[in-house]
Amino acid sequence: MTKKKSDLRRKLFIKNRLVILNENTFEEIFSFKLNLMNVFVVLSLGSIFLILITTFIIAFTPLREFIPGYSSSKLKRDATQLAIKSDSLERALKKNEVYIKGVQKVLRGELEYAKFNKDSILADIDEPEEVNMKASEEEIKLRKEVAKMEQESGEKTQSKNKSDKKK
Repeated sequence: MTKKKSDLRRKLFIKNRLVILNENTFEEIFSFKLNLMNVFVVLSLGSIFLILITTFIIAFTPLREFIPGYSSSKLKRDATQLAIKSDSLERALKKNEVYIKGVQKVLRGELEYAKFNKDSILADIDEPEEVNMKASEEEIKLRKEVAKMEQESGEKTQSKNKSDKKK
C-alpha cells in the first residue's frame, strides 16, 4: 500500500516537457515543463472559474428568464400593478354596494332622505373595527422588567460618569 502511494506521488511530480512544433519546419513554437500535479491543478481551477462565470452570467443577465421556474421582471412588475389595481377596485366596489344599499333603503322608505347622503354612507364603510388596546398581564410584566433593566443601566452609567469626573 505504501509502495503504491509513493509510486503515485512520484508520477505526479515527474517533470515532463510539452513541445509545440511547426510541422513544416520543425521549428519549436513554444514548450512547457509540466508535471501531472500542475496539469490537474490548472484544469481544476479552470473548471471552477468556468462554472462561476456561467453562474454569474445566468444570475445577473436576462438569460435567467429562459430557465424554467424563473419569471421575467416585466411579468412580476405587471402582476404587482394588477394586484394594486384589483385591491383599489375591490374598495370602490364595496363603497358602491354600500351606496346602492343606502339608496334602496331610501326608495323603500326605511330611511329618511334628509339623513341620507353619500358622505354618511361612505363614512360607515371607512370606520375601523374596534381594537382591544388594553395591555395583557404578560405585557405588563415585560414592561416592568424592561423599566427595571433601564433603571439599573442608568444607575451604572451615572456612577461611571461620577467616577470619571472625580479623576
